[in-house]
Amino acid sequence: MNTLMKTVGLAAALTLSAVPALAETVLKLAHAAPETDLQQTMSIYFKEQVEARSGGSITVNVFPHGQLGNDAQMIDGARSGIIDIAISGLNNFTGLIPEAGAFELPFMFPSRDLAYRVLDGEIGQGVAAKFEPVGLKLLGFPENGYRNITNNRGPVRTPEDLDGLQMRVNNSKALNDMFALLGANPQQLPVAELYTALETGVVDAQDHPIGIVVSFKFNEVQKYLSLTQHAYSALAMVMNNDKLKGLSDAEQKIIMEVAAEAVAKQRELSVAKEEEMIAQLESEGMSVNRDVDAAAFQAAVKPVWEGFIDENGDALVNAIVAASK
Repeated sequence: MNTLMKTVGLAAALTLSAVPALAETVLKLAHAAPETDLQQTMSIYFKEQVEARSGGSITVNVFPHGQLGNDAQMIDGARSGIIDIAISGLNNFTGLIPEAGAFELPFMFPSRDLAYRVLDGEIGQGVAAKFEPVGLKLLGFPENGYRNITNNRGPVRTPEDLDGLQMRVNNSKALNDMFALLGANPQQLPVAELYTALETGVVDAQDHPIGIVVSFKFNEVQKYLSLTQHAYSALAMVMNNDKLKGLSDAEQKIIMEVAAEAVAKQRELSVAKEEEMIAQLESEGMSVNRDVDAAAFQAAVKPVWEGFIDENGDALVNAIVAASK
């Protein structure tokens, strides 16, 4: 009897061991911003909601502050599947999707509401579809925000105030063209290297949205902040397309729904916290200038729009302008 029971028990154990465990998908989500940035806030919301709604079938591990590489490396990683989800400035995708540069043109979006309508509507989704042929699924356009100029020379009130500044720029052709046109000396540097470059005088000026100035602590090495709001910068949250398609229909729905919610919440926080962050920068010793001749800047940068249209056509630019009327 004991032998029989042992045999039955062994058979049961072998049968149980042959049953596969519930399938679990582990996703790696990467971005370049510090943990204090709203990109991390959004990433944690995405992680918690996806894990909860999937009932544990999906786990999301978040890697902030460039732990998995700089922006170009993260995008390459997402395309190849080494990274599953990446959040990066939309400008970093314009090498793959040149027409997306229309969203980066100076003074393209006079209001955030217009930017949201365009990005979330038919125009933005038309550009979003162009991510799939390069191996990516666009999950949404979070907000980087309006770009403003910081430097150590003085307030920037007119285009002439940029003359001669050693200006760090990102890889947006439109912004490179803009600063060169206005007499600055643009130099491309990864954001991870920017603090040291400002501290050592390699460059003496840069432009970023307020949240990035705060989270990267550029106020420690920059004295003047001028609220030029010369360009609206969107982020792109992308996922390896094959990875997404490999999930069940229900899991894909969870990813897309949570991503949309995360983007909306991140935008709300970005707007709500902006004045608070400006006040923080002032309290920490930064001189904030709101006296900017926006009309003079807009007139001066018209050739940048013309250059973009010459290279990419006017369809997207005209569609965005029409949407603002």
